[in-house]
Amino acid sequence: MYLQVNGAKTYCYTGGKAFDAAKPTVIFIHGVLNDHSVWILQTRYLANHGWNVLALDLPGHCRSAGEPPATVEQAADFVLALMDASGLAQAALVGHSFGSLIALETAARAPQRVSHLIMVGTAYPMKVSPVLLENSIKAPLKAIDLVNTFSHSTLAPPPSALGPGTWLYGGSRALMKRVLASNPAVNVFHTGFKACDDYRNGEAAMAQVQCPTLFILGRQDQMTPPKAAQSLTAKAARAKVVVLEAGHSLMTEAPDGVLFAIRDFLRA
Repeated sequence: MYLQVNGAKTYCYTGGKAFDAAKPTVIFIHGVLNDHSVWILQTRYLANHGWNVLALDLPGHCRSAGEPPATVEQAADFVLALMDASGLAQAALVGHSFGSLIALETAARAPQRVSHLIMVGTAYPMKVSPVLLENSIKAPLKAIDLVNTFSHSTLAPPPSALGPGTWLYGGSRALMKRVLASNPAVNVFHTGFKACDDYRNGEAAMAQVQCPTLFILGRQDQMTPPKAAQSLTAKAARAKVVVLEAGHSLMTEAPDGVLFAIRDFLRA
């Protein structure tokens, strides 16, 4: 469905179900050069088991208009504005990578509006290699290849991800190219990476979070290795950590593990 957020048309995938603001809701926030589709298994399951789901395209990405957020703080303000636009007093937030920092900052800015915080493939500080930052401008296709190499620990996913025979590297590369091409006015690749690299409020934000927090990490993650999340897990008041046999692209490499971790956490 589409919402008007800050005067711009914003796309949110609902898992094929009509949105009902009276039902408990989970908002899914993607990472750099991704869109709502990376959450396809998790959103469809929850949508068919009593939850609203809003898997958004960040502003200036794919189906969403508006200016791409240049900072984590700007993106958090957008999420709160989206909640206002959809009539939500409270929601659970799920974010991957860049999206995990956005979810964290949102939960810190408005603790009473976030019932659960779920951070997938996260780290703090989320430093980005200078080579990747430079190539995201000068040689974005080369940078996409590098990110895909570092993000995956296997060539093909279990059947419950995108289907038997799916090539994770190729599928992810195609998605990232599509997202990059969706906004010819702004390099959303560099903008997102720089926002991650510049974010300095992680530990302070975690200290402000009042809801329970789930960390879903990939044991083979080379982009945000599990040890890089320790500064956040140590600050979280009510934290649970789940480590899966996957790289950074957990939603496709360990789709069931991510789904079951989210499902069980929300039930608890």
